[in-house]
Amino acid sequence: MLMSRPDPEEVERSLIVERSEPLAAAELPRVSIIILNWNGRHHLEPCFSTLRRLDYPEDLFEVVLVDNGSDDGSQQEARTKHSWVKLVENDSNVGFSAGCNQGARVAAESDLDPEVLVFLNNDIHVDEGFLRELVAPVVRKEAVAATAKMMSWDGKVLNSAAGGMNFHGIGIQRGYLAEPHERYDQPRKTLFACGGAMAMDRDAYFDIGGFDEEFFAYYEDVDLGWRSWVHGHEVRYAPSAVCYHHHSSTSGRVPMERLRLLQVRNPQLACVKNYDDENLRRVLPALLGLAVRRAFINSDLGDLERYRIESMETLGAEGLGSKLFRKLRKNVRTHDSVGRVGVADLVGMNDLLGRWDHWMERRKAIQDRRRRPDSEILPLFLRPMWCIEGEPAYQELHDGFADFLGLNELFSGLTTMDEEVGG
Repeated sequence: MLMSRPDPEEVERSLIVERSEPLAAAELPRVSIIILNWNGRHHLEPCFSTLRRLDYPEDLFEVVLVDNGSDDGSQQEARTKHSWVKLVENDSNVGFSAGCNQGARVAAESDLDPEVLVFLNNDIHVDEGFLRELVAPVVRKEAVAATAKMMSWDGKVLNSAAGGMNFHGIGIQRGYLAEPHERYDQPRKTLFACGGAMAMDRDAYFDIGGFDEEFFAYYEDVDLGWRSWVHGHEVRYAPSAVCYHHHSSTSGRVPMERLRLLQVRNPQLACVKNYDDENLRRVLPALLGLAVRRAFINSDLGDLERYRIESMETLGAEGLGSKLFRKLRKNVRTHDSVGRVGVADLVGMNDLLGRWDHWMERRKAIQDRRRRPDSEILPLFLRPMWCIEGEPAYQELHDGFADFLGLNELFSGLTTMDEEVGG
Protein backbone atom coordinates (compact mmCIF):
# COMPACT_ATOMS: atom_id res chain seq x y z
CA MET A 1 0.00 0.00 0.00
CA LEU A 2 1.43 3.38 -1.01
CA MET A 3 1.62 6.04 1.65
CA SER A 4 -0.10 9.39 1.30
CA ARG A 5 2.14 12.37 0.57
CA PRO A 6 2.59 14.34 3.77
CA ASP A 7 4.27 17.73 3.85
CA PRO A 8 7.84 17.60 5.30
CA GLU A 9 6.96 20.34 7.76
CA GLU A 10 4.00 18.30 8.97
CA VAL A 11 6.25 15.26 9.37
CA GLU A 12 8.71 17.35 11.37
CA ARG A 13 5.96 18.64 13.65
CA SER A 14 4.69 15.12 14.21
CA LEU A 15 8.07 14.13 15.66
CA ILE A 16 8.23 16.96 18.20
CA VAL A 17 7.08 16.09 21.73
CA GLU A 18 6.63 17.90 25.02
CA ARG A 19 9.58 18.08 27.39
CA SER A 20 9.38 15.61 30.26
CA GLU A 21 8.64 17.11 33.65
CA PRO A 22 11.62 17.09 36.03
CA LEU A 23 11.65 14.05 38.26
CA ALA A 24 10.94 14.60 41.93
CA ALA A 25 13.36 13.00 44.36
CA ALA A 26 10.87 10.25 45.16
CA GLU A 27 10.55 9.37 41.46
CA LEU A 28 14.24 8.84 40.73
CA PRO A 29 14.73 5.24 39.57
CA ARG A 30 17.50 2.83 40.44
CA VAL A 31 19.94 2.90 37.53
CA SER A 32 22.81 0.73 36.37
CA ILE A 33 25.23 2.53 34.05
CA ILE A 34 26.92 -0.01 31.79
CA ILE A 35 30.18 0.96 30.10
CA LEU A 36 32.06 -1.21 27.64
CA ASN A 37 35.84 -0.90 27.42
CA TRP A 38 38.40 -2.24 25.00
CA ASN A 39 41.89 -0.79 25.45
CA GLY A 40 40.49 2.53 26.57
CA ARG A 41 42.42 3.02 29.79
CA HIS A 42 43.07 6.68 28.94
CA HIS A 43 39.31 7.29 28.81
CA LEU A 44 38.42 5.88 32.22
CA GLU A 45 39.45 8.77 34.45
CA PRO A 46 37.65 11.53 32.46
CA CYS A 47 34.52 9.38 32.22
CA PHE A 48 34.38 8.15 35.81
CA SER A 49 35.25 11.51 37.34
CA THR A 50 32.14 13.10 35.82
CA LEU A 51 29.98 10.17 36.88
CA ARG A 52 31.14 10.70 40.45
CA ARG A 53 29.87 14.30 40.20
CA LEU A 54 26.40 13.41 38.94
CA ASP A 55 23.50 15.20 40.57
CA TYR A 56 22.00 11.84 41.53
CA PRO A 57 21.79 9.97 44.86
CA GLU A 58 24.77 7.63 45.16
CA ASP A 59 22.64 4.83 46.56
CA LEU A 60 20.39 4.86 43.46
CA PHE A 61 22.98 4.19 40.77
CA GLU A 62 25.93 1.95 40.09
CA VAL A 63 28.52 1.71 37.31
CA VAL A 64 29.33 -1.61 35.65
CA LEU A 65 32.48 -1.67 33.51
CA VAL A 66 32.68 -4.59 31.08
CA ASP A 67 36.25 -4.98 29.85
CA ASN A 68 36.59 -6.85 26.57
CA GLY A 69 40.04 -8.38 27.02
CA SER A 70 42.06 -5.15 27.09
CA ASP A 71 45.86 -5.43 27.09
CA ASP A 72 46.59 -1.80 28.00
CA GLY A 73 46.18 -2.09 31.77
CA SER A 74 42.55 -0.97 31.86
CA GLN A 75 41.57 -3.64 34.38
CA GLN A 76 44.31 -2.69 36.84
CA GLU A 77 43.42 0.98 36.42
CA ALA A 78 39.79 0.24 37.27
CA ARG A 79 40.66 -1.91 40.28
CA THR A 80 43.15 0.50 41.84
CA LYS A 81 41.79 3.95 40.97
CA HIS A 82 38.07 3.28 40.56
CA SER A 83 37.28 0.51 43.01
CA TRP A 84 33.71 1.82 43.38
CA VAL A 85 33.05 0.61 39.83
CA LYS A 86 31.89 -3.00 39.39
CA LEU A 87 34.40 -4.62 37.01
CA VAL A 88 33.50 -7.49 34.68
CA GLU A 89 36.50 -8.97 32.85
CA ASN A 90 36.37 -10.90 29.58
CA ASP A 91 39.35 -12.84 28.23
CA SER A 92 38.75 -11.55 24.70
CA ASN A 93 36.79 -8.97 22.75
CA VAL A 94 33.26 -10.40 22.57
CA GLY A 95 31.95 -7.30 20.79
CA PHE A 96 29.90 -4.28 21.79
CA SER A 97 26.54 -6.05 21.57
CA ALA A 98 27.48 -9.10 23.63
CA GLY A 99 29.45 -7.02 26.12
CA CYS A 100 26.51 -4.68 26.74
CA ASN A 101 24.12 -7.60 27.11
CA GLN A 102 26.54 -9.18 29.57
CA GLY A 103 26.67 -5.97 31.57
CA ALA A 104 22.88 -5.77 31.55
CA ARG A 105 22.62 -9.30 32.96
CA VAL A 106 25.16 -8.53 35.68
CA ALA A 107 23.22 -5.37 36.55
CA ALA A 108 19.90 -7.19 36.64
CA GLU A 109 21.30 -9.65 39.17
CA SER A 110 22.89 -7.00 41.39
CA ASP A 111 21.62 -5.96 44.81
CA LEU A 112 20.62 -2.59 43.36
CA ASP A 113 17.93 -4.29 41.21
CA PRO A 114 17.89 -1.44 38.65
CA GLU A 115 14.72 -0.23 37.00
CA VAL A 116 16.58 1.52 34.17
CA LEU A 117 19.70 0.52 32.27
CA VAL A 118 21.97 3.24 30.90
CA PHE A 119 24.57 2.45 28.24
CA LEU A 120 27.47 4.87 27.98
CA ASN A 121 30.62 4.91 25.86
CA ASN A 122 33.87 5.02 27.76
CA ASP A 123 35.04 8.05 25.73
CA ILE A 124 32.34 10.33 27.10
CA HIS A 125 32.04 12.81 29.94
CA VAL A 126 28.67 14.08 31.12
CA ASP A 127 26.97 17.11 32.66
CA GLU A 128 25.92 16.89 36.31
CA GLY A 129 22.23 16.66 35.43
CA PHE A 130 22.77 14.13 32.64
CA LEU A 131 21.34 11.09 34.38
CA ARG A 132 18.21 12.76 35.79
CA GLU A 133 17.33 14.17 32.38
CA LEU A 134 18.11 11.00 30.42
CA VAL A 135 15.94 8.66 32.48
CA ALA A 136 12.98 11.06 32.78
CA PRO A 137 11.13 10.00 29.58
CA VAL A 138 11.54 6.35 30.56
CA VAL A 139 10.31 6.86 34.12
CA ARG A 140 7.39 8.93 32.86
CA LYS A 141 6.44 6.01 30.55
CA GLU A 142 6.65 8.38 27.58
CA ALA A 143 9.12 6.06 25.89
CA VAL A 144 10.82 2.74 26.44
CA ALA A 145 14.23 4.30 25.69
CA ALA A 146 15.83 7.74 25.51
CA THR A 147 18.97 9.13 23.95
CA ALA A 148 21.09 12.11 24.96
CA LYS A 149 22.36 15.19 23.17
CA MET A 150 25.91 14.22 22.29
CA MET A 151 28.38 17.05 21.76
CA SER A 152 31.97 16.97 20.53
CA TRP A 153 34.55 16.68 23.30
CA ASP A 154 35.12 20.43 23.34
CA GLY A 155 31.40 21.21 23.11
CA LYS A 156 31.71 23.32 19.96
CA VAL A 157 29.63 21.14 17.63
CA LEU A 158 27.12 18.33 17.92
CA ASN A 159 27.82 14.65 17.36
CA SER A 160 24.21 13.48 17.66
CA ALA A 161 20.79 14.94 18.36
CA ALA A 162 18.55 11.93 17.61
CA GLY A 163 18.93 9.39 14.82
CA GLY A 164 17.44 8.05 11.61
CA MET A 165 18.60 6.22 8.48
CA ASN A 166 18.23 6.04 4.73
CA PHE A 167 15.99 3.44 3.11
CA HIS A 168 18.69 0.75 2.93
CA GLY A 169 19.75 1.08 6.54
CA ILE A 170 22.69 3.50 6.58
CA GLY A 171 22.43 5.22 9.95
CA ILE A 172 22.05 8.96 10.40
CA GLN A 173 23.12 11.05 13.37
CA ARG A 174 20.93 14.14 13.28
CA GLY A 175 22.88 17.37 13.76
CA TYR A 176 26.26 15.75 13.11
CA LEU A 177 28.98 18.44 13.22
CA ALA A 178 26.36 21.20 13.36
CA GLU A 179 26.82 24.18 15.64
CA PRO A 180 24.45 24.33 18.62
CA HIS A 181 21.02 25.67 17.65
CA GLU A 182 17.64 25.87 19.31
CA ARG A 183 16.20 23.30 16.90
CA TYR A 184 18.39 20.70 18.61
CA ASP A 185 16.97 21.63 22.02
CA GLN A 186 13.49 20.30 21.27
CA PRO A 187 12.56 16.81 22.55
CA ARG A 188 11.36 14.52 19.78
CA LYS A 189 10.69 10.98 18.71
CA THR A 190 13.70 9.20 17.26
CA LEU A 191 14.16 5.95 15.36
CA PHE A 192 16.82 4.80 17.77
CA ALA A 193 18.80 5.79 20.84
CA CYS A 194 22.52 6.06 20.20
CA GLY A 195 24.22 3.19 22.01
CA GLY A 196 26.88 5.57 23.27
CA ALA A 197 24.46 7.45 25.53
CA MET A 198 21.08 5.85 26.05
CA ALA A 199 18.67 4.78 28.77
CA MET A 200 16.18 1.94 28.51
CA ASP A 201 13.60 0.36 30.74
CA ARG A 202 15.22 -2.80 32.09
CA ASP A 203 12.28 -5.14 31.64
CA ALA A 204 11.63 -3.88 28.12
CA TYR A 205 15.30 -4.29 27.22
CA PHE A 206 15.21 -7.99 28.00
CA ASP A 207 11.73 -8.50 26.57
CA ILE A 208 12.69 -6.94 23.23
CA GLY A 209 15.89 -8.97 23.18
CA GLY A 210 18.63 -6.45 23.92
CA PHE A 211 21.37 -5.75 21.41
CA ASP A 212 21.69 -8.31 18.63
CA GLU A 213 24.93 -10.13 19.37
CA GLU A 214 25.29 -11.27 15.75
CA PHE A 215 25.94 -7.64 14.84
CA PHE A 216 29.07 -7.66 17.07
CA ALA A 217 29.35 -3.86 16.82
CA TYR A 218 27.86 -1.00 14.81
CA TYR A 219 24.18 -0.53 14.03
CA GLU A 220 23.14 -2.67 16.98
CA ASP A 221 21.54 0.49 18.38
CA VAL A 222 19.70 1.24 15.12
CA ASP A 223 18.38 -2.32 15.11
CA LEU A 224 17.29 -2.22 18.77
CA GLY A 225 15.50 1.10 18.34
CA TRP A 226 13.77 0.05 15.12
CA ARG A 227 12.79 -3.25 16.70
CA SER A 228 11.36 -1.37 19.69
CA TRP A 229 9.08 0.64 17.41
CA VAL A 230 8.01 -2.52 15.55
CA HIS A 231 7.05 -4.03 18.91
CA GLY A 232 4.84 -1.04 19.68
CA HIS A 233 7.14 1.08 21.89
CA GLU A 234 8.54 4.58 21.43
CA VAL A 235 12.06 6.05 21.65
CA ARG A 236 12.72 9.69 22.59
CA TYR A 237 15.51 12.23 22.25
CA ALA A 238 16.16 14.05 25.53
CA PRO A 239 18.19 17.18 24.64
CA SER A 240 18.57 18.30 28.24
CA ALA A 241 20.72 15.21 28.91
CA VAL A 242 24.06 16.49 27.64
CA CYS A 243 27.30 14.57 27.18
CA TYR A 244 30.60 15.09 25.32
CA HIS A 245 32.18 12.51 23.04
CA HIS A 246 35.59 11.63 21.58
CA HIS A 247 34.24 10.57 18.17
CA SER A 248 35.70 7.27 16.82
CA SER A 249 38.49 7.19 19.37
CA THR A 250 38.44 3.38 19.55
CA SER A 251 37.34 2.46 16.02
CA GLY A 252 40.08 4.66 14.58
CA ARG A 253 42.62 2.06 15.70
CA VAL A 254 40.91 -0.87 13.93
CA PRO A 255 41.83 -1.80 10.32
CA MET A 256 39.37 -0.23 7.90
CA GLU A 257 38.33 -3.47 6.22
CA ARG A 258 37.24 -4.98 9.54
CA LEU A 259 35.07 -1.98 10.32
CA ARG A 260 33.78 -1.84 6.76
CA LEU A 261 32.44 -5.40 6.92
CA LEU A 262 30.28 -4.49 9.91
CA GLN A 263 29.21 -1.17 8.42
CA VAL A 264 28.06 -2.90 5.21
CA ARG A 265 26.53 -6.03 6.70
CA ASN A 266 24.70 -4.73 9.75
CA PRO A 267 22.46 -2.16 8.02
CA GLN A 268 21.35 -4.93 5.66
CA LEU A 269 20.59 -7.24 8.57
CA ALA A 270 18.57 -4.51 10.30
CA CYS A 271 16.49 -3.97 7.16
CA VAL A 272 15.86 -7.68 6.62
CA LYS A 273 14.76 -8.07 10.23
CA ASN A 274 12.57 -5.02 10.69
CA TYR A 275 10.80 -3.92 7.49
CA ASP A 276 7.34 -5.39 7.01
CA ASP A 277 6.89 -7.93 4.20
CA GLU A 278 5.58 -5.54 1.57
CA ASN A 279 8.26 -2.93 2.10
CA LEU A 280 11.12 -5.43 2.37
CA ARG A 281 10.13 -6.89 -1.01
CA ARG A 282 10.34 -3.40 -2.46
CA VAL A 283 13.56 -2.32 -0.74
CA LEU A 284 15.62 -5.53 -0.93
CA PRO A 285 16.53 -5.37 -4.66
CA ALA A 286 17.80 -1.80 -4.25
CA LEU A 287 19.59 -2.64 -1.01
CA LEU A 288 21.51 -5.49 -2.63
CA GLY A 289 22.09 -3.75 -5.95
CA LEU A 290 23.53 -0.65 -4.31
CA ALA A 291 25.72 -2.78 -2.07
CA VAL A 292 27.14 -4.56 -5.12
CA ARG A 293 27.86 -1.22 -6.77
CA ARG A 294 29.66 0.03 -3.63
CA ALA A 295 31.74 -3.16 -3.53
CA PHE A 296 32.72 -2.65 -7.15
CA ILE A 297 33.68 0.98 -6.51
CA ASN A 298 36.00 -0.17 -3.73
CA SER A 299 37.42 -3.21 -5.51
CA ASP A 300 40.41 -1.42 -7.13
CA LEU A 301 40.42 -3.91 -9.98
CA GLY A 302 42.30 -1.67 -12.39
CA ASP A 303 42.12 -2.47 -16.11
CA LEU A 304 38.84 -4.28 -16.80
CA GLU A 305 39.28 -4.60 -20.57
CA ARG A 306 41.12 -7.89 -20.10
CA TYR A 307 37.74 -9.43 -19.19
CA ARG A 308 35.94 -8.27 -22.35
CA ILE A 309 36.00 -10.58 -25.35
CA GLU A 310 35.16 -7.66 -27.62
CA SER A 311 38.54 -6.16 -26.76
CA MET A 312 40.44 -9.13 -28.19
CA GLU A 313 42.11 -8.30 -31.46
CA THR A 314 42.74 -11.90 -32.53
CA LEU A 315 42.52 -15.42 -31.21
CA GLY A 316 45.79 -16.35 -32.90
CA ALA A 317 46.90 -19.77 -34.03
CA GLU A 318 46.79 -22.39 -31.31
CA GLY A 319 49.92 -24.46 -31.45
CA LEU A 320 51.12 -27.20 -29.15
CA GLY A 321 52.54 -24.65 -26.69
CA SER A 322 49.24 -22.76 -26.42
CA LYS A 323 47.28 -25.94 -25.80
CA LEU A 324 49.71 -26.99 -23.08
CA PHE A 325 49.49 -23.55 -21.45
CA ARG A 326 45.67 -23.72 -21.36
CA LYS A 327 45.75 -27.13 -19.72
CA LEU A 328 48.25 -25.99 -17.11
CA ARG A 329 46.22 -22.84 -16.40
CA LYS A 330 43.14 -24.89 -15.54
CA ASN A 331 45.07 -26.40 -12.66
CA VAL A 332 46.45 -23.09 -11.37
CA ARG A 333 44.23 -20.66 -9.46
CA THR A 334 44.83 -17.20 -10.91
CA HIS A 335 43.16 -13.98 -9.87
CA ASP A 336 43.58 -10.23 -9.93
CA SER A 337 44.26 -8.26 -6.80
CA VAL A 338 41.08 -6.89 -5.17
CA GLY A 339 41.10 -4.06 -2.63
CA ARG A 340 40.48 -5.13 0.94
CA VAL A 341 37.55 -2.76 1.39
CA GLY A 342 35.85 -4.25 -1.66
CA VAL A 343 36.41 -7.75 -0.30
CA ALA A 344 35.00 -6.67 3.07
CA ASP A 345 31.85 -5.46 1.29
CA LEU A 346 31.41 -8.85 -0.39
CA VAL A 347 32.03 -10.79 2.82
CA GLY A 348 29.49 -8.61 4.61
CA MET A 349 26.88 -9.24 1.91
CA ASN A 350 27.58 -12.96 2.03
CA ASP A 351 26.96 -13.02 5.79
CA LEU A 352 23.36 -12.23 4.85
CA LEU A 353 22.98 -14.07 1.55
CA GLY A 354 24.94 -17.14 2.64
CA ARG A 355 22.66 -17.73 5.65
CA TRP A 356 19.28 -16.85 4.19
CA ASP A 357 17.19 -19.36 6.15
CA HIS A 358 18.80 -18.25 9.40
CA TRP A 359 17.96 -14.61 8.83
CA MET A 360 14.44 -15.42 7.73
CA GLU A 361 13.95 -17.25 11.04
CA ARG A 362 15.35 -14.27 12.92
CA ARG A 363 13.05 -11.99 10.94
CA LYS A 364 9.97 -14.12 11.64
CA ALA A 365 10.58 -13.92 15.40
CA ILE A 366 10.39 -10.12 15.18
CA GLN A 367 7.55 -9.85 12.69
CA ASP A 368 5.40 -12.25 14.72
CA ARG A 369 5.47 -9.64 17.50
CA ARG A 370 4.75 -6.63 15.28
CA ARG A 371 2.47 -4.11 16.96
CA ARG A 372 3.02 -1.05 14.76
CA PRO A 373 2.76 -0.66 10.97
CA ASP A 374 5.65 0.62 8.89
CA SER A 375 3.59 3.63 7.92
CA GLU A 376 4.07 4.96 11.47
CA ILE A 377 7.81 4.18 11.52
CA LEU A 378 9.05 5.42 8.15
CA PRO A 379 8.76 9.15 9.10
CA LEU A 380 11.43 8.49 11.73
CA PHE A 381 14.03 7.75 9.04
CA LEU A 382 14.63 11.54 8.56
CA ARG A 383 16.50 11.23 5.24
CA PRO A 384 15.24 8.02 3.60
CA MET A 385 16.51 8.93 0.12
CA TRP A 386 19.96 10.08 1.24
CA CYS A 387 22.49 8.86 -1.33
CA ILE A 388 25.57 7.71 0.54
CA GLU A 389 28.04 7.74 -2.41
CA GLY A 390 28.93 10.60 -4.74
CA GLU A 391 30.18 8.38 -7.57
CA PRO A 392 28.06 9.21 -10.69
CA ALA A 393 27.13 5.63 -11.61
CA TYR A 394 26.13 4.91 -8.02
CA GLN A 395 23.93 7.99 -7.93
CA GLU A 396 22.38 6.97 -11.25
CA LEU A 397 21.65 3.50 -9.89
CA HIS A 398 20.25 4.92 -6.65
CA ASP A 399 17.87 7.22 -8.52
CA GLY A 400 16.96 4.47 -11.00
CA PHE A 401 16.06 2.00 -8.26
CA ALA A 402 14.06 4.68 -6.45
CA ASP A 403 11.99 5.29 -9.56
CA PHE A 404 11.66 1.72 -10.82
CA LEU A 405 10.80 0.14 -7.45
CA GLY A 406 8.45 2.90 -6.31
CA LEU A 407 10.66 4.05 -3.45
CA ASN A 408 10.08 7.70 -4.33
CA GLU A 409 6.38 7.11 -3.79
CA LEU A 410 6.90 5.09 -0.61
CA PHE A 411 8.98 7.82 1.01
CA SER A 412 7.38 10.83 -0.63
CA GLY A 413 7.30 13.80 1.74
CA LEU A 414 9.13 11.98 4.52
CA THR A 415 12.44 13.83 4.30
CA THR A 416 12.61 16.20 7.26
CA MET A 417 13.88 19.74 7.16
CA ASP A 418 17.19 19.02 8.89
CA GLU A 419 20.23 19.38 6.64
CA GLU A 420 23.02 18.33 9.01
CA VAL A 421 23.26 14.56 9.14
CA GLY A 422 26.12 12.10 9.31
CA GLY A 423 26.60 8.38 9.24
